[in-house]
Formats: sequence, C-alpha cells, structure tokens
Amino acid sequence: MQLPIRRGRFESCRLMPTSNLTIVQHPLIQHKLTILRDRETSTAQFRQVLREIAFILGCEATRDLALGDIEIDTPLETGRFPYLEGKKLCFVSIMRAGNGLLDGLLDLIPSARVGHVGLERNEETLQPRQYYFKAPDGLGTRQVILLDPMLATGGSAIAALDLLKEKGARRIKFMCLVAAPEGVQAVSAAHPDVPIIAAALDRELNEIGYILPGLGDAGDRVYGTKG
Repeated sequence: MQLPIRRGRFESCRLMPTSNLTIVQHPLIQHKLTILRDRETSTAQFRQVLREIAFILGCEATRDLALGDIEIDTPLETGRFPYLEGKKLCFVSIMRAGNGLLDGLLDLIPSARVGHVGLERNEETLQPRQYYFKAPDGLGTRQVILLDPMLATGGSAIAALDLLKEKGARRIKFMCLVAAPEGVQAVSAAHPDVPIIAAALDRELNEIGYILPGLGDAGDRVYGTKG
C-alpha cells in the first residue's frame, strides 16, 4: 500500500487525505526512533529514548492549545505576555506501554491530569479486553491526549476512545510512535474527529497483528519482560 508522503525536516507531514494522520518528521524524532527499532537497544536506553521522543511529539500534539495573556513584571518593565488558558490537559495512557510516553509528556506539562485505560489483546482474535479504566472528572472541558506507542489493528485505540467519549471527552487526540495503515484507517473510520499524531507510518501488519518493520512489543521492551 503506497501512500503519498511530503517530507519536511522540521515540519509535520499530513498523509492519507481520508484520515486524520500527522507524521512528525523532526530529525531528532526520526533518529531516536531508529534507536528504538534496533533489537540491540537495552531496556534502559529504550525507556529513556521513548521518553525523549514523547517530549518532542508532545510539542506537536499541543501546538494548538489556546493562549490568553497575563500581565507580569519583568526585571525591566511591566507587560502582557502569552499564557495558557482553560482547564489543564489530560493525558490518558493505554496501559502498560502507554506509560512510557506518559513520562515524557509529564516532563513537558507537569501540571496535566492523568488517566489510565487497561486493555489486553486476545492473541487469537486480536480484540481488546478492558480490565481497568480511571480518568479525571471534567473531561468534556479538557483537551485529552490518548497515548499508546503502537497503532496496529486499531482495536485498543478504538476501545479506549469509546470509553473516553462515554466519560464525556469531546476534544481528543491520539498519539503514538509507530502506526500501521490498517490501524490508521480503522481509527479514522470509527472516530473521524480524532487526530492521530505519529512518528512513523510503517508498511503493514503481519499475520498476528504486529507492525512491520515496527519495533517489537513496546510494553515488553519498556519493562524488560521478554527475553
């Protein structure tokens, strides 16, 4: 499946006119993503680099936050300057791998509220099963950013988005590292109002629903639970 890509060194690139996908082409993100793809990357390094990428991706995901202005005194004079307005953001992690992105985003915006969605994938049906969900109140008045390093079949993302909307969320973005075309199309069809922000769009899914070339199981690599 060949998709048109506009390359830019420091700009985001929009792909697939029928989807809401944005690929962030910043050189540092692409360099760090290659480190994560490498099977020889250690658990400690994987965890640290994932956190660093999340910080940079978070700048893209929050670029449209509303600004007001506030009067302050600089060391030299009084003036009015830009200041974030509105309720604090909410980051929602799809556990457990999403927590690796969450750490980097909290480095960027420490005051953000945090929610968690616990989903397990049935390895035979590839469908998600919910085992946990907790989110802050007032989601309807907050910008919500849903986090999961991998967008594969799209099942977990769709299930989590369903839960957030049932909880009242109205402004939601989905942020991941690597997406498969199948997952992008599924999420865009189920939730066309949700922008998807990713570091890469990979080739395809294999027969068991893993992204190719991908980077393996992000949760196992973050927590060192395999091998």
